[in-house]
Amino acid sequence: MASSHTILLIQPTRRSDSRTYADFNSKTECLEGVCKMFEEHLKQQNPNSPSITYDISQLFDFIDHLADLSCLVFAAKTKTYVPCNKDWVKEEIYIMLRKQAGQ
Repeated sequence: MASSHTILLIQPTRRSDSRTYADFNSKTECLEGVCKMFEEHLKQQNPNSPSITYDISQLFDFIDHLADLSCLVFAAKTKTYVPCNKDWVKEEIYIMLRKQAGQ
């Protein structure tokens, strides 16, 4: 499922007009997109900081404080999109970052 087309559905605030989506060619690209979204959030909060560092717990807090975040991951076998919630996103990000750290 790593190379499956993935749609990220996100609602940053409780306001329904804050809903948006992004689509990615792979699950990994989508997970990296969530990390980049958090990094942009940190840059906005710390505009004068030359570099931004964070740990995974801060990233997970950011995800938890979004009004909604989910993914639809294409399953080639059934030719359908499988819905995945915040907990799945966090677990998959954890696995992805562990693999990157091990390289």
